[in-house]
Amino acid sequence: MDGSLRIGRWLFAIAMVFFGFEFFLYVAGMSGPLPGPPWSRGALFLDWLACAGFIFAGVSIATGKMARLVATFLGVVLLLYAVCRYMPMWLTRLHDPGPWTVLFEILAMVGGAWVLAAGFPADEKISYPNETFVLQLANVGRYLIAISLVVFAVQHFLYAGFVANLIPGWIPARLFWAYFTGVAFVAAALAIAAKKMMRLAAMLLGTMFFLWVLVLHIPRVAGSPRNGDEVTSLFVALAMSGVAFALAGVSPNSAKGAGFRKL
Repeated sequence: MDGSLRIGRWLFAIAMVFFGFEFFLYVAGMSGPLPGPPWSRGALFLDWLACAGFIFAGVSIATGKMARLVATFLGVVLLLYAVCRYMPMWLTRLHDPGPWTVLFEILAMVGGAWVLAAGFPADEKISYPNETFVLQLANVGRYLIAISLVVFAVQHFLYAGFVANLIPGWIPARLFWAYFTGVAFVAAALAIAAKKMMRLAAMLLGTMFFLWVLVLHIPRVAGSPRNGDEVTSLFVALAMSGVAFALAGVSPNSAKGAGFRKL
């Protein structure tokens, strides 16, 4: 397995496990951060199911056990959740940046789950999903990631002042970095959609997201450890870093590529 794919697999898996742990804190009535966007506080049974599902998916992806099937199914479930819950909200609140962020964060993770599925070998004991179907979904996932990056870029341009205020004060030229990130998103989206320099673009994208985790999100969570939105944002960024590294690992010119190199 390509090294970047292995890193992406672990980062994505850790994020899924922590999403499950967030639900556990909520449904068990313990004191701790409640799940913020993109996760809802629904019926108790569904919350327990989400808790178990995220943890199971994370462990499966981390260990490689039934990982292709589980990652494929995870992407389908997240897609249905995004379409059924957040797409109606998005359509009725097109001028509100909140639903845009939530919807396309989930869609990017849908794409990441399907890309990861293409990076795992088929399980000899499980005939489904077959190779062709997995690779088709991975290509759909690649476009979902690229489209989501364009949405994130537009948000960085439209709300650059807000984004700049999120950047730690010790970093100079914060407004510049807000716009720079938007440009980086567009460049990465074009490379991923066109499959031109995709591995390099995905590696840089994954590194950027991971730096955000270290420089931006961890300090914000440390300052507000009971803020569910901040905790969730941290693990969304970690998952996105994993998505990008996984995409680099299945790119056409990866060292031990799988998935896209077969297309």
